[in-house]
Amino acid sequence: MSLRGNRLWGVAARGMAMGAADVVPGVSGGTIAFITGIYQELLDSISRVGPHAITVLRRHGPLVAWQYINGSFLLALFAGILISIVSLARLIGYLLDTYPVTLWGFFFGLVLASVIPVLRRVPRWNTGAFFYLLLGVLVAIGVSELRPAQIPATPLILFLSGAVAICAMILPGISGSFILLMIGIYPHVLAAVHELQVMKLLYFAAGALTGLMLFSRLLSWLMHHYLARTLAFLGGILLGSLNIIWPWKLASEPVAGEHLPPLLSNTSPWTYAEVSGESNYLLAALIAAAVAALIVLAVDFYGHRQGGASEGR
Repeated sequence: MSLRGNRLWGVAARGMAMGAADVVPGVSGGTIAFITGIYQELLDSISRVGPHAITVLRRHGPLVAWQYINGSFLLALFAGILISIVSLARLIGYLLDTYPVTLWGFFFGLVLASVIPVLRRVPRWNTGAFFYLLLGVLVAIGVSELRPAQIPATPLILFLSGAVAICAMILPGISGSFILLMIGIYPHVLAAVHELQVMKLLYFAAGALTGLMLFSRLLSWLMHHYLARTLAFLGGILLGSLNIIWPWKLASEPVAGEHLPPLLSNTSPWTYAEVSGESNYLLAALIAAAVAALIVLAVDFYGHRQGGASEGR
């Protein structure tokens, strides 16, 4: 697979959007990959990185092996993700602290609108597809009801956390950051990024790489062999994940050191204003959600039109 230089910049931009989403505990970078039209290519490319790629390298040389794994695509995408995580971690944290309702309104609109392109791609709807749609909803709601734990950031825990988080990150609708938050590792990972704690980042990255290699193969296989059920399940996860990113939340139990919406309980905008004594920022949240939804639908429309034009040639 070869890529033109201008597309590499587009892939890197998608990577930056994925990285920005992955920083937020409640939004999945996999959602961004799906709505920007690179999800299947991402899974297929990652799944090719493995023993067979080494065989290709030995028999045919570096250039053929690089093309086999779609190396230019992966390099541009993960460079964008890394740049975004390192550069935007502080900004996202600031926005979550300063404009939480508006920012979560934006992400709510983004995820809600993302359901449309996912479910529209289901090739056929039958009892099985509807079952997996419901199953996806229940899985996401179950994840959203988890409560934070506290575990030490040992090398093994960091490795396992990276493996689990990366699996969630490439699933549209389930946030790797949210999983990290629930198991009590998110503050350690964020601090390691901010303070460039190299060893902690290496342990976490090793786990993430291992999980990515294994889980991407499973997802790629499912997408190729059970497309309707897999897409229905992913669409259900997106719908269920809206419970995590509902903008108006109030504290229902003490949470040590964290004030992010996924750790709180959903409430109405009016109850939020009454209990918190602050504005409910309803108009700002609705505008942010509408803008996000329009962006998603515009990207999907453009990608669908480009795909149709390519097929017509």
